[in-house]
Amino acid sequence: MKIIFNIVFCTCLFSALICNATGVKSTKPVTVIFSGSAHARVKYGVQKLEQQLKGQGYVVTEKANLQNNGSTIIVGLLNDPLIKKYYTKWHVHLNQKPGKEGFAINGTSGNIVIAGADNSGALYGCLELADELKLNHSLPASINKTDQPEMILRGACIGIQKPELLPGRGTYEYPYTPQNFPWFYDKALWIKYLDSLAQNRMNSLYLWSGHPFASLVKVKDYPYALEVDEATYEKNVDIYNFLTREADKRGIWVIQGFYNIIVSKPFAEHNHLKTQDRNRHIVPIIADYTRKSIAAFVQKYPNVGLLVTLGEAMEGVGQDDIDWFTKTIIPGVKDGLHALGRTDEPPIVLRAHDTDAPSDMKYAKPLYSNLYTMIKYNGEALTTYTPHGPWVELHQTLSKLGPVEIENVHILANLEPFRYGSDDFIQKCVQAMHNPDESNGIHIYPQASYWDWPYTADNTSTRELEMDRDWIWYKEWSRYAWNCHRDRGEEVKYWSQQLSSKYGCDFEHGKDILDAYEQSGEISPKILRRFGITDGNRQTMTLGMTMNELVDPEKYGLFSLLYNSEGPEGEMLSEYAAKEWKHQPHVGETPVKVVNDIIEEGHDAVKAIDAADKGVTTDKAEFDRLKNDMYCYNAMANSYAHKVKAALWVLRYKYSDDLSDLDKALPELQISLNYYQQLVDLTKNTYLYANSMQTKQRKIPVGGNDGKNKTWVELLPIYQKELNNFKRNIDSLKMPKSIAKKQQKIQLIDALVTLTNVDFYKASAGRQVFTDTSAQIKNIASELTGLQGIKLDRAMQIADGTTINFTNTKPVKVLVGYFLSKESKYLQEPQLETDATANDYGQADIKIANAIQIDGLPPVNVHTYTFKAGNNTLSLGKGACLVLGFVDDSATIPVYDAGLSNEGNIKDLRWLFN
Repeated sequence: MKIIFNIVFCTCLFSALICNATGVKSTKPVTVIFSGSAHARVKYGVQKLEQQLKGQGYVVTEKANLQNNGSTIIVGLLNDPLIKKYYTKWHVHLNQKPGKEGFAINGTSGNIVIAGADNSGALYGCLELADELKLNHSLPASINKTDQPEMILRGACIGIQKPELLPGRGTYEYPYTPQNFPWFYDKALWIKYLDSLAQNRMNSLYLWSGHPFASLVKVKDYPYALEVDEATYEKNVDIYNFLTREADKRGIWVIQGFYNIIVSKPFAEHNHLKTQDRNRHIVPIIADYTRKSIAAFVQKYPNVGLLVTLGEAMEGVGQDDIDWFTKTIIPGVKDGLHALGRTDEPPIVLRAHDTDAPSDMKYAKPLYSNLYTMIKYNGEALTTYTPHGPWVELHQTLSKLGPVEIENVHILANLEPFRYGSDDFIQKCVQAMHNPDESNGIHIYPQASYWDWPYTADNTSTRELEMDRDWIWYKEWSRYAWNCHRDRGEEVKYWSQQLSSKYGCDFEHGKDILDAYEQSGEISPKILRRFGITDGNRQTMTLGMTMNELVDPEKYGLFSLLYNSEGPEGEMLSEYAAKEWKHQPHVGETPVKVVNDIIEEGHDAVKAIDAADKGVTTDKAEFDRLKNDMYCYNAMANSYAHKVKAALWVLRYKYSDDLSDLDKALPELQISLNYYQQLVDLTKNTYLYANSMQTKQRKIPVGGNDGKNKTWVELLPIYQKELNNFKRNIDSLKMPKSIAKKQQKIQLIDALVTLTNVDFYKASAGRQVFTDTSAQIKNIASELTGLQGIKLDRAMQIADGTTINFTNTKPVKVLVGYFLSKESKYLQEPQLETDATANDYGQADIKIANAIQIDGLPPVNVHTYTFKAGNNTLSLGKGACLVLGFVDDSATIPVYDAGLSNEGNIKDLRWLFN
């Protein structure tokens, strides 16, 4: 008995010491009072508060009335009789009442009232008090706090997508099945994720998919359209209802996204149609099927919102967008509401992507007034907190057209796969969303691995969950979506404490980790906005860029918004080089400034994370991965910086013709490769891939067909070859009888193709290219001379697009000439930023730039479309273009700039690296 007593005594003493050390009061009682008929959100908030109370050692009792012993917490709504009663009893007076989703917490001497302006407000009030408990280990002796969110909608998204295309299917075509998405049916995973959203005060969850309806509803008139079996359909209904019910309990509005126009594979096959065809006109049966699918969805899931992407899977910007929105989508929603007997208008979110959203809104609002808009913040990347130019003007226009304008922090193609947590950068971004963008909603993508959610790219024995790894990403955006005007000094303290708590270190070492995040957080945005090709996910920035892409980005489909809107005013490499040669003053952020910045920031990030290392005591494995990422940022920054230095010497050579400029570029390129080797060494055992989208949509730095070229190890030989070619070509220039690279002479010849009802012309000087205009070829690249071009009606191309049916017994390439102009009367070059199918036929890249000169018309860039043997159709969108002929698929098409332009020629130096 004595031994047992001693054990019990020592155990109690030890527990008491632990409680004293942590500040936990192990026996203090607290009573929680709330209405038994309270909303599920209020009950959820109370549940989370009680969990935290118990975790801090409180003995919690739920009662209907006030108790005289211990602390008491009253939870309800401002207008509840229960709340009013205790406001009067405890003499609580609010100087300012909270607004939508807001709350007031008031109390002294352990008696606290949590009053929400609405059910979500009461929930957030409970979470706020729980956070205070977690931080201070006890209830506050006195509290008087009123708060509410600044952003009306605060949400995150999950892609019901995969890294690769499914066999026989196009982009975004992923039925909801256990085989495709086993995680989708994991209820525990959903609870974990929804809890994290609620903890971050997010109130919306977007599910992105191409055509979700055929997995979630049955359409009476089209029973064959369902693309999952009956058992899977029942599972889908069950999990979807579970998800929306649990989300609502946490104050989260589920919103289902879809693309237009995509139909289910069974529907397409039954009606002998394609599942998606960007260039086809609206077909009545597709419109009817889509309208009825939407109506069925609204009926079955009345609390789920809809996010509409009009563009990308249908020809963007035009009357078809307006008609589809006003005659198919909105009527479908109204049909569903009518069937439910509802007269209200739940919000529809219109995504301003590849469409003229202001025009869409103009025609839609008379039909449906409750329309929200969504627009990308920095395209499909994170580049700046100083947006300007035409992109800001569109944000401001949309903000005036509806009650909510949502900023979409999209894809993050320049951040993945490395960790990102620059609090300072993110706070400034949210401030920019308010001013100048004038938005009042936010929607964030996963920081990395969107296409591979819920996992990260980290090479760990058990796949790491993205929501766990990137906790700080979600917490930072959501914290500033609630209030972006927090004092900067206090924020440094807050995040330093958060990081010291996570990694078991003191405040100073927590601040070191924050410093590492802050320094590394500037690197990727600066690189892309000053040197990149695009803000879209066709470029994987962390894999590097080729010298050709740096020296001549226009030849790779340069996306102009990246430079005129998504960064501070500044200069591209070519602009900087030209001004240097002409001794002109520079403007804004220059390439040289960015080079110097990122070298310093990479160094400082490594220095800060090394300083933090000695203080870390918990979650060491994750800290080591974070530390490795900081080294990756440093290696990447230096690799880019020295490659840019080499590119500037090459660009100078365009003007100087001085071989010594190329000699000066060579060591910089070698240093860049050395740093890239470091990046390879840092990632080869730590990451499975650099980019989660592993399809032919990826083009920069090289193609990503069939999941290839997704690691740094794969890219290293490409950059090594580039360096070797550069050395060899410099040597060839120094040969006594050589002053320039001699281009290989190629003569393309016609392939055997059967066509009917078309007019031909011989591609050569003096030949007329259209049936309805007198425009004639003045000059043409020698490789194209003599090909049989197809003479088309220019007016018909502008009105209806171009469709050519042909039969070929062997694979062929079709040569299509695009006029280099943004005017709507010309067919626009393939652009993966807005058209996910823009490389389905290998057509995304320019083969011969400035290939044809026609008086009075813009220069012509030649692209190629590859077709297998059989009966085929070349289908092009609206706008004038040239179809220059057919050649065998095996024919070598030179990649160069022929320099034939009415605006003058520019020296093409890409051969130096080939």
